[in-house]
Amino acid sequence: MILKSLVILALLGANALFSASRNLEIYWIDAEGGAATLIVSPSGQSMLVDTANRTPDDRDAKRIFAATQQAGLKKIDILLTTHYHSDHVGGMLALSKLIPIGMYLDHGDPIELNRPPIAAAYKAYIELSQGKRKTLVAGDRIPLKGVDIQVVLSAGKGITRALKGGGPNAARCQDWKEKTTPEPDPDNDMSVGFLLKSGKFKFLDMGDVTWNYEKQLVCPANLIGTVDLFQTTHHGLDRSNSPQFVWSIQPRVAIMNNGPRKGGPAAVFEVLRKSPGIQDIWQGHLAMGTPKDVNTDEKMIANLGPSAECPANLLKVSVAPNGKYTVTNARNGFAKTYSAK
Repeated sequence: MILKSLVILALLGANALFSASRNLEIYWIDAEGGAATLIVSPSGQSMLVDTANRTPDDRDAKRIFAATQQAGLKKIDILLTTHYHSDHVGGMLALSKLIPIGMYLDHGDPIELNRPPIAAAYKAYIELSQGKRKTLVAGDRIPLKGVDIQVVLSAGKGITRALKGGGPNAARCQDWKEKTTPEPDPDNDMSVGFLLKSGKFKFLDMGDVTWNYEKQLVCPANLIGTVDLFQTTHHGLDRSNSPQFVWSIQPRVAIMNNGPRKGGPAAVFEVLRKSPGIQDIWQGHLAMGTPKDVNTDEKMIANLGPSAECPANLLKVSVAPNGKYTVTNARNGFAKTYSAK
């Protein structure tokens, strides 16, 4: 009996050790220029950020579900909808029929309810999230066990105090140039942006926040500090990703969730490549409207052809407890490991 008890205790101890050392995993699901980022914390809990597009064949919902199965999930603990545009919320209803969703987080009511598609999507969202919904404000923490996630922007309002590593930034802001063209899709600027920390590792996702709204987080003070991994804002479009923002957060690695004909203009690649300390840029797709040699190294691009021929290859990041993180391209198995700052 004593021996049996010792064996059980040893197994429990081994399981606890394994659980404690499990990596943080982040999956970029190919949504042809939509958004769907799956985060699985070291505790095994999950958060999906956006549900990509609605299509007649539920393409994106099925792709998200396939990623949850690859990650070994039986449910999505948290669904964070950064904002209510169709390329971020479109697959939600179909996905909810494939896998249970626990908690729904968002920025509050959309500001484009005069647009019928957004009104319809929001109506479906309200029905699905009833009793399980929370609206986020800047400074809130998202309760995903095993990591620290803080909201840095929501409903157009950012945090007002610098996080650890932030500070004065006036010198970098001297050349700030405001965009004078009004944003045609203003719910972009209501996006939830968050900073995820796991040990030394930091990951930033700003949804589709545009250029002028980025300013409040980096000028005249950098309220975020520097990060290890940056999901380029707004699919890598130049309506976002201002030099002052990118050069202030100084990512070591950038991942662009672009599509073959959406995101990835030469101007954004230039901003990224001039960012202090940048090592690599990874892409969900080859940006086919941009010269091939302006795109990143082909081995770091998950999908190379047009949507009609796309095999929907993932990009995956695995973050070890010591802060080292490995990016893997499912198309070719190419992987590269980086150290957290």
